Amino acid sequence: MTTTCLESATSGLESGTSSEPLAVLAARAACALECSLQRLVLASDQNLGHLEVQAAQDVHELLRQTIERGAQAKADAMPPTCPVCGQPLSRLSTGHPRTFESRFGSVTVQRTRGYCKRCHKWRVPADTALGLEETAGYSPAVQDMAALLVSKMPVEEARAVLAHLTGVQLPRATLDREAKRQGQRAQRLRTELDQQAATEKRQLELTLEPYQMIIQLDAWNIRERDAWGKSAALRRQGQEPERWHWVYTGTCFRLDHRGHTDGGRPVITERGFVATRQGLAELRQQLHAEALRRGLSQAAGALVIADGAVWIWRLADDRWPQARQRLDFYHAAQHLAAAGRALFGEDKDKLKAWLKPLIKQLKNESAIKVIHKLEQALAALGPGPVAVAVAREVDYFHEHQERMDYRAAQRAGEPIGSGPVEATCRQAQCRFKRPGQFWSQAGDEALLCLEMFWRNGRWQLLFPHTSFNPARN
Repeated sequence: MTTTCLESATSGLESGTSSEPLAVLAARAACALECSLQRLVLASDQNLGHLEVQAAQDVHELLRQTIERGAQAKADAMPPTCPVCGQPLSRLSTGHPRTFESRFGSVTVQRTRGYCKRCHKWRVPADTALGLEETAGYSPAVQDMAALLVSKMPVEEARAVLAHLTGVQLPRATLDREAKRQGQRAQRLRTELDQQAATEKRQLELTLEPYQMIIQLDAWNIRERDAWGKSAALRRQGQEPERWHWVYTGTCFRLDHRGHTDGGRPVITERGFVATRQGLAELRQQLHAEALRRGLSQAAGALVIADGAVWIWRLADDRWPQARQRLDFYHAAQHLAAAGRALFGEDKDKLKAWLKPLIKQLKNESAIKVIHKLEQALAALGPGPVAVAVAREVDYFHEHQERMDYRAAQRAGEPIGSGPVEATCRQAQCRFKRPGQFWSQAGDEALLCLEMFWRNGRWQLLFPHTSFNPARN
């Protein structure tokens, strides 16, 4: 086919009206695709990528009109009943147009509107059926893309990536607003799921052998715009404005879901994630619900692993009082190193010679022996800052002595570190702690919630179409 044929086919498809049968539009698209194929063969400067771009353009209008007609047919098929309570609607009126952006362009649907006497609200059943009731004019697929991209990267980058990959053009402010809207919807769904997990009775799962539930907690800082523009006034009043706030984070997994790669690196095949800016009470509720979903109620026991933060152990005592507790080994080693630096100052050789056997003893033998050696070192010191520093570390080891069962942990095949939750914190910070970024609590919580839905494999609960597989339906 010639270039003239290509232009004719493309022009014919784009000029098609909604009254034409889809078969006619499809034939035009097929003609355009054939022309594109022939042009690729003749063009020495084009590769398969050029054909992919051209083919998407050739069928774009066919897809847009298919979506529009399907949406209209579904709207027409909706009975005039309230989508919330099922009550028949009264005072019906037809022909209410609504235009929304789909991934293939603008689509307009005529809908029926009615009044629900039970809810005392006007309802449009078609909007609920089409997934448009909680959006400012974007199809579920566009909502999905906006939420996912903005949860992964800054809005301006997300806008450019969305346009590059799909051709969907959204203003920066619109993309930001739509992502936050979906994040707030995710928060409401999260609350429902957590309440359900806490109250429902679960069927006992048949397991080959008892398993332990591992729960890890940590926190990291996020920068927010609280008291924005009022900093100078607050400082004149003697108040330093807050900027950094804690994001409480947790992860949980079954011990039998932990294995090793061929190279020997530990890997977890299934685990749950939680992150919230809404405080310890929310972390407590969300992490407990996630642990229940992952099998806490059927576990032979639970183990909480974390660093030495007081809030963690208080939360563990309150929420999982029967769980064993373990101090992250690498934090314990850091406190040993702190004692060594106080004793030997800048003498790295003496520090290394003193520290290496103690770390080995802590990991493979007993924390009691290590504490005794620290106490001996402290007893040999006179009053002064060095003694104060070493005494502080001695107190630390006494406080966590019962949480330092590393030898028994290794024999049982249990983790001795909180690496999984620390990695989770670092990964989250890659999105939220970029240079120049400030957040509002509402904004960061919405995007954190979206990220946790994605990580926990529950994205399809927000956007059911993402689990749809046409080959199996």
